[in-house]
Amino acid sequence: MTHDKLTVPRPEAHDLSFRDWIGGLCQRVLEGGAVSPDEAARMLDATGADTWDLFAAANRVREAFQGLDVHLCSIVNAKSGLCSEDCGFCSQSAHFASPVPEYKLVSADECTRHAEAAKARGSQALGIVAAWRGLKKGKVLDDVLDRIRAVAAVEGVNADASLGLIDDPEIPALLKQAGLVTYNHNLETSRSHFGSVCTSHSYDDRVQTLKLLKQAGVSTCSGGIFGMGETRQDRVDLAFELKALDTDVIPMNFLNPMEGTPMEDSALLPPMEALRTVAMFRMVNPRTEIMLAGGREVVLRDLQPLMFAAGASASMAGHYLTSGGRETASDWHMIRDLEMDYRPEGAERPPSEIDRLAGRLPEPTAANIRAGGAQVHGGNRNRSLPVLSAPVK
Repeated sequence: MTHDKLTVPRPEAHDLSFRDWIGGLCQRVLEGGAVSPDEAARMLDATGADTWDLFAAANRVREAFQGLDVHLCSIVNAKSGLCSEDCGFCSQSAHFASPVPEYKLVSADECTRHAEAAKARGSQALGIVAAWRGLKKGKVLDDVLDRIRAVAAVEGVNADASLGLIDDPEIPALLKQAGLVTYNHNLETSRSHFGSVCTSHSYDDRVQTLKLLKQAGVSTCSGGIFGMGETRQDRVDLAFELKALDTDVIPMNFLNPMEGTPMEDSALLPPMEALRTVAMFRMVNPRTEIMLAGGREVVLRDLQPLMFAAGASASMAGHYLTSGGRETASDWHMIRDLEMDYRPEGAERPPSEIDRLAGRLPEPTAANIRAGGAQVHGGNRNRSLPVLSAPVK
């Protein structure tokens, strides 16, 4: 794996040239100016105290354009396994022998329960995610529209989705009519590195999907996975590619190597390297929602609170597709301890918020919602998340 320039000598502590440079760049961004690719690359070379100056600049830009509210969203793995694509990071690909459950699209009722669980976590949206190549007109699309309507009917929760490639310009409008707010389709990495990650479709296929959604007035969510052997320049290139596409949300994932995939033996990205990447993305895309998602727990570990200091303005809450996430109360406490909030000012508070913060309620999942959200006490308390957001039987 290529994690270049991690051994660059640290600058002398009394050398304030980087601090002065990043301070001037921060002022330029705050006044509406832009960062160049060369300037973005220099940010990723920061070491020692310079890294903290970078974080301070990114944090100031985040607060100026995104405020102190942290946007939380959740996802449901609505169709798992047997995907025809060969994305090297994905344990749901039919090309790899990964031990993941395989099931067809879950019911609309199941999606409703996951939306209610997302609401209990303080999430403002639930993303319906399906492991397949993409959407075509027909029964599958009709079923998807039904699930979107079900989520959209849950008050206080936006219906989002990540359903693969789209090449029919009429489909985005149908999704929007059903109540879809945001569509996720990650570019995953830079154009030059994409062929090392996936060969079953092209980078342009992904770009075209995002453009069709934009043309239909659907909010777009697109980012990448970091730690897949890319160089720092690849990360800079991705930041500017997403800026050019005017994506509304940038999810930043860090590779959590999955058993059975070609990347299962990959080393984790060092946490400070990951955080510098977040800060660079914030400086390049100052007004865009930047969300930290998959892999943050295993890559950042005890440094998770720094993701907001480095410029993130949103986070995934709950479980991911094929791996567990962090307990809701832990995220809530982290955000509160930073003097931030996980609900917009004036918004309704999550149900049973005080009891959940005190650890008197189980982790909100579709299964717990189905059981009526029964409280658990003492030794019977189970805080663990399911490995998959699989159908509740």
